[in-house]
Amino acid sequence: MDALSDVLQTVRLTGGVFLVGRFSAPWCIMSKVELSDCRPYLNKALQLVAYHHVIAGRMLVSMEDGGTIEVQAGETILLPRNDPHKLASAPNVAPTRAGPLIQPGTDGGLAQIRYGGGGAATHVICGYLGSDQFRNPVIETLPPMLKIATSPEGAEGLIETSLRFAAQGLQKGEIGDRSIMCKLSELLFIEAVRRYVTAAPQGQGQGQGQGQGRGQDQGRSGGGWLAGMRDPAVGKALALIHARLNYPWTAEELAGEVALSRSAFNDRFTHLIGVPPKRYLLQWRLKVAQEKLRDGARSVAQVAHEVGYEAEEAFNRAFKREFGLPPSAWRKQANQETEVQGTGATP
Repeated sequence: MDALSDVLQTVRLTGGVFLVGRFSAPWCIMSKVELSDCRPYLNKALQLVAYHHVIAGRMLVSMEDGGTIEVQAGETILLPRNDPHKLASAPNVAPTRAGPLIQPGTDGGLAQIRYGGGGAATHVICGYLGSDQFRNPVIETLPPMLKIATSPEGAEGLIETSLRFAAQGLQKGEIGDRSIMCKLSELLFIEAVRRYVTAAPQGQGQGQGQGQGRGQDQGRSGGGWLAGMRDPAVGKALALIHARLNYPWTAEELAGEVALSRSAFNDRFTHLIGVPPKRYLLQWRLKVAQEKLRDGARSVAQVAHEVGYEAEEAFNRAFKREFGLPPSAWRKQANQETEVQGTGATP
């Protein structure tokens, strides 16, 4: 298996379908799927990837801080970090909030939006992919928007044909097709990442995708995670780290797993990722620990064990060095900030 496949296996995404949109020009809505919209289907999700699949017609998808992408029938657009965005029939149409327009489905069917001025029709399926890993590096490396236009041949054609079949079933209220669409959306994400990685110029740490609008071509990753994924040795090491985060990895052992000397592996990893493997492992363990602490379901000792620390004291010291507070104090502060945000009060 290639390095990219190994890394993608660690992302652990679960697909879902949110609603069916039926629009008529002119129309424009503000869209952002919240975690609360996906309960109880994604109880453990910490991050969402939004997607919109156009069944018929066309639409423009845009974000406030950069570009616009046109999406036509048979195409899908993914928003890896679920950033707020607009869906519209044309530029300069006044937007309205999607929330008040959503009508619950009948007899267990999907929720729907029917909205617009009565002109050209556009039918859209809106869905999500949930990840139990907050700020997974794969997701962080991708641009804010990725469009997938499948070809009629090969594996891509199979995905497109299957999507069209499931979409037609959903329009008819055939609930069984919802699970098919969920699985297809997971495959679609993998296909999107593969195309993005393949299209990025060799040697570029944060590659540029094809078909992206202005301002949509840069990933957020501070280092060269994209370049790391493309490298057979570093990509395999990344996959091993993320798949077995609580394992006591050493640079020597990782180097052995990828058939390099310790010095050669350390140099290559540092050159591509921006930090040595030991530092990367520490940072990612503590980032995962933050999210587990924020969740509140585990004790500090349990979190320490789950991210690879045998001794709670060692975990406490490492966490405080990285974030300035011991784990228990950090969790208390994070919970207080969340409560303040929930009430709309000013801290």
